[in-house]
Amino acid sequence: MKTIGVLILALGVCLCQAETDQNNDRGVRCPGSTSCCDVSSLTSMSEKMGTLLEKVSNMAEKLTFLETSLQNTEKEVLELRSLTAGTPQVAFSAALLDSGSGNTGPFNTATPLKYKRVFSNTGSSYNPATGIFTTMVSGMYFFRFSMFNNLAQTPTSVVSLMKNGERLTSVWDTSGSDSNDMGSNAVVIPLKVGDTVYVELQANRIVYDDGMNYNTFSGFLLFTM
Repeated sequence: MKTIGVLILALGVCLCQAETDQNNDRGVRCPGSTSCCDVSSLTSMSEKMGTLLEKVSNMAEKLTFLETSLQNTEKEVLELRSLTAGTPQVAFSAALLDSGSGNTGPFNTATPLKYKRVFSNTGSSYNPATGIFTTMVSGMYFFRFSMFNNLAQTPTSVVSLMKNGERLTSVWDTSGSDSNDMGSNAVVIPLKVGDTVYVELQANRIVYDDGMNYNTFSGFLLFTM
């Protein structure tokens, strides 16, 4: 603001000098005064100074607004960085067979399917040796699974998504007149640390898979709670 004041003062001197030069050109003098600006010149300069001050004031207001906006933006960026840095990363995706092809099942009792071909396992919450996802971070999660039925003439495939031994949702294809069908299902559920989620092949049922990876199990953390 000091700089602006100096500029205004300098501009005032220039305006005064300009008025003086005009008066000199017209042969006008200010006798008995050390000032070269008569009343008319001072009035004109005052009006111009007022207009300039108004423009400077508007510029100062705009600068203040821009500074405030910049500070708010910087604060938001810092908050987003903090949230991103502190957000746990949990995600996995796997297919049933690591190699080869064929049926899985039947089993005498309901059995967790072991999805052995792991595409990703950020956070290491999924265990391919057991087929079970164990929650390490409490939050809201998304899970999806798909099923391809057996290739026998009469399909007999039933799988269910389980949470702590409780059935959530299922995909099935039994007693149909065709074969080679598949389906999928998904859920969004809250989980606490220690909760388990897995896909269970029901007793005396079969699923088929090969290198096309029809049967998959995937999940990820949406947000913490």
